Amino acid sequence: MAARFSLPEDDLCCPVCCDVFRDPVVLKCSHSFCAACLQQYWSGKGSGRDCPLCRREFVDEPVASLTLKNLCDSYIQGSGALRPTGELCEPGELCSLHGERLKLFCLQDKEPICVVCHTSRKHKNHECCPVEEAIGDIKEEMKSVFICLQEKREAFDKMKQNYENTVIHIQVQARFAAKRIHEEFEKLHHFLQAEEAARLAALKEEEESKSEMLRQSMREMDRTLASLSDTIRAMEEEMALEDIALLHKCKQTMRSAQCITLQDPVMVSGALIDVAKYLGSLQYKVWEKMQGIVKYTPVTLDPNTAAPWLLLSEDLTSVRDSNDKLKLPDNPERFDPDTGVLGSEGFSSGKHVWDVEVGENSAWVLGVAKESIKRKERSPLC
Repeated sequence: MAARFSLPEDDLCCPVCCDVFRDPVVLKCSHSFCAACLQQYWSGKGSGRDCPLCRREFVDEPVASLTLKNLCDSYIQGSGALRPTGELCEPGELCSLHGERLKLFCLQDKEPICVVCHTSRKHKNHECCPVEEAIGDIKEEMKSVFICLQEKREAFDKMKQNYENTVIHIQVQARFAAKRIHEEFEKLHHFLQAEEAARLAALKEEEESKSEMLRQSMREMDRTLASLSDTIRAMEEEMALEDIALLHKCKQTMRSAQCITLQDPVMVSGALIDVAKYLGSLQYKVWEKMQGIVKYTPVTLDPNTAAPWLLLSEDLTSVRDSNDKLKLPDNPERFDPDTGVLGSEGFSSGKHVWDVEVGENSAWVLGVAKESIKRKERSPLC
């Protein structure tokens, strides 16, 4: 009995359904198939009869193979029970159109097909390969794509972290800029307040000086008015006399009146405040005076372009080396690995001259660069 089942299971399986033969038939080319599988294959073609394996065409009817049938029956009985076609297949291993095992892979349509599909119009003349080879190729292709996706994810993770660091750096920049703006305006506020106080003090001083001058003139005028009133009153009394007494007193009264040789009173010149001196072109004069305390820098360094090894002053006018690499966002404008920094404003034409203090530093490079200068690679000048 052992000799009867010495054939491997693959030799007892139909090439079409990949299951143990049922009612096997044999063609003249010696290839065997299930009778139903062969008829279904031929029906799917529509015309012509050929072998599903070697494609040899036949006119004669296939012959039933009793020997192969007996071997298959014995094998099924020995394995325990008779199983219907397709029960040994896993879900998805059978063609949804023909119910046959998917043994081929269409390279053009990128889908698994059965041998019946291979001869259909849809896949006719399409290059195919065994499913096992396609699985291996697909795994290799997926492995390559998988590695690429992993690298892409790492790049996005790195860029996300860079964005998060940039958000923090933006907040630091905003606080620093706000602090510097407040300090600079405090200086301007202090200057303006001092200038305002000085001008108000000068105005107050002139007001008091001219008011006191007029008050002094008014006091002198009061004394003169009192003397005039006394003289007038005396003259009125004497003019009322009718007897010889008038003649005795008029001499002295006339002498007193003649001593008062007064001109008509006039307004003192320059008594009013010179308002135009205080208000004339006030803002311009203050701005002109302000230029003595402000400093103009023709070149302001752009901190967003500074390499991580450079430290810029708070007023962005000087730069020096840093002992350690600073934690700065890797933005496109920044020089790295090259050690450089650009001015915040560029020029498209004209002549420009700068005086640069290099101190005791003997290693430095100064020049004019195009806006398109490559900032992520080392310059040949450095």
